Amino acid sequence: MEEVMDKAMDQKTSQKTKPMTMTMIQALRSAMDVMLERDNNVVVFGQDVGYFGGVFRCTEGLQQKYGTSRVFDTPISEGGIVGVAIGMGAYGLRPVVEIQFADYFYPACDQIVSEAARLRYRSAGQFIAPLTIRMPCGGGIYGGQTHSQSPEAMFTHVCGLRTVMPSNPYDAKGLLISCIENDDPVIFLEPKRLYNGPFDGHHDKPVVPWSKHPLGEVPEGYYTVPLDSASIFRAGSDLTVLAYGTMVFVSEAAAKESGVDAEIIDLRSIWPLDLATIVASVKKTGRCVIVHEATHTSGFGAELSALVQEHCFYHLEAPIERVTGWDTPYPHAQEWAYFPGPGRIAAAFKRTMEA
Repeated sequence: MEEVMDKAMDQKTSQKTKPMTMTMIQALRSAMDVMLERDNNVVVFGQDVGYFGGVFRCTEGLQQKYGTSRVFDTPISEGGIVGVAIGMGAYGLRPVVEIQFADYFYPACDQIVSEAARLRYRSAGQFIAPLTIRMPCGGGIYGGQTHSQSPEAMFTHVCGLRTVMPSNPYDAKGLLISCIENDDPVIFLEPKRLYNGPFDGHHDKPVVPWSKHPLGEVPEGYYTVPLDSASIFRAGSDLTVLAYGTMVFVSEAAAKESGVDAEIIDLRSIWPLDLATIVASVKKTGRCVIVHEATHTSGFGAELSALVQEHCFYHLEAPIERVTGWDTPYPHAQEWAYFPGPGRIAAAFKRTMEA
């Protein structure tokens, strides 16, 4: 009987589903909706995610549909949220928790680093921590120093964690479903500037959380996007751009402005990394520019630069460039100058092409 039911479920989920135009917020909500319906072990919780639907409305309506035992609010305790999720995961559930802003993860750092990331190894595989930690990240809403950070590099340093950052609704939904089904703890970073779109790389106004502008075509039902797989966002032959999140679109704007035929690689999975796609592109173009919103020193771009140098040294025709945020505390009033913009990136393209 169980085999018949499993076969019926596989047939149901393998059917093609009608694509819908969605924002990233709607795509993320759809992913959680699909998984809550598909797997009774999936639970969603965090600050204000239940009745209120989340500060950015990513979980709006899910509590009303699935009840307070599966979608619920928590106290303001990030350490408590992640600690409970680790215990749930070890018990057999698949928790999806929201840290309201990435800047708030620090109180949960010990739980993430010392417990979630190490549980499988320290228990010799007897226990796992299949939790997904969603975090809105980056600037663009004039949130100041405590609502605008991009801490992805910190997570990539921790063995046992996966770190993901989508740039579009299709990837956001497919990647989130893959993360929920994965047995490893995943840091799922969501760029706030891309929540509502559309975004052409020149957007210079704060994102309005309740706007309904479409950004992409997304299948209505179940599908996945492979983890550890980058995508070629824009094919080109002059140089390779390594970017993720919001900076994918800013790099595209720079390519259009400068006339440089840039091949833009959207990493999607920041760690583990799709090194093969990166190496193939850099060996083809002979030049590499790395772009991210986080600060320059010890940003993930430094690791990318080292990897490109190690694997592509004899194919490089120019020094590797990095275009990043400033090495300063996050500037509240000057955040649009802090971000790498099309002008700064285009200037890096020019230096690379002329070297």
